[in-house]
Amino acid sequence: MARYGEGDKRWIVEERSDGTNVHNWHWSETNCLEWSRTFFTDLLSNLTILDGEGDLFLTTTTLRNLDGEAYVNIRKGKIIPGYEISLSLNWQGEARDSQGNSLLKVDGTVEIPYISDENADEDPDLKVTVNDEGPVGKRIKDAMVSKGKPLILEKVRVWVQSMAKGGPVKEELDTKKPAPAPASKQNHVAATTVTETTSSTKKEGSKDGSAKKKKGVKSISMTERFNCRARDLYEILLDENRWKGFTQSNARISKEVGGEFTIFDGSVSGTNLELQEAKLIVQRWRFGSWNDGVHSTVRLVFEEPEPGVTVVKLTHSDVPEEDRYGNATVVENTERGWRDLIFQRIRAVFGFGI
Repeated sequence: MARYGEGDKRWIVEERSDGTNVHNWHWSETNCLEWSRTFFTDLLSNLTILDGEGDLFLTTTTLRNLDGEAYVNIRKGKIIPGYEISLSLNWQGEARDSQGNSLLKVDGTVEIPYISDENADEDPDLKVTVNDEGPVGKRIKDAMVSKGKPLILEKVRVWVQSMAKGGPVKEELDTKKPAPAPASKQNHVAATTVTETTSSTKKEGSKDGSAKKKKGVKSISMTERFNCRARDLYEILLDENRWKGFTQSNARISKEVGGEFTIFDGSVSGTNLELQEAKLIVQRWRFGSWNDGVHSTVRLVFEEPEPGVTVVKLTHSDVPEEDRYGNATVVENTERGWRDLIFQRIRAVFGFGI
């Protein structure tokens, strides 16, 4: 990995008042280490892990240290993050008896020795230590591993996603972003749109029953073509073993109406609302990073205009514009996920390209 400040000087152009390097067309590089230290301090400090469940109380306290390198390169408006960091944080735990009396208080650390852009799609290793390895101390530590580890790794993913968006230079990029050029036509994609979602049901208290816009949500529409039979694609999307194959992540998928599913290592969960073999899949979807109680609806319509050619029409409605952490890229990330992590990978793995 290239280290910060060691780029080829012929390609590194400083921002100038005369407009040189507008939109970061030439190579520019921003050190993100201090920004990352502040970001992780905000994400990981004073997190409540357990608050009395099983008479255990667990919280993180402070970010202990963060070392390594983190930077964002910009070339022709393209964001290229680079990082190799390690971090550790302090945590505290307490066990109480049924009367609320303290049995033991412990201190510990959580260490993540290696977070790298080369493994951005994988959760890093995480080690939990405690200053008392007695029976009660071990029970507290085990609870920290089972309950604290998923929450901490979720926060790490938030940072990884933020780095992918430009880290501390994201706002600057957004203000400088030029008008997008017309998208080039691709054979396998007929249309992709993102629109505000409207409700067709009568809102309680409405006198005229007219459609009302739902605030803070949008709808994604996408049409994709595949070189396969409709039943083949339908089966792939409901087969957990094939999901594991083309996404390289864990999945559990029911094939029954009313059945539940989890995909992408549990990041997405939902329920089958309507299933018509080779014709229709309707599901309720939610991401773990969304606010509690927020759900969206996925509708996949399968058409076979000719034998061996399938057209899938996707409508993903009620997608929130922001997640529970205030990230305003939910719609963009969801649209990209369907295109790059599902449809494109199905083509690549199963040979269904047009």
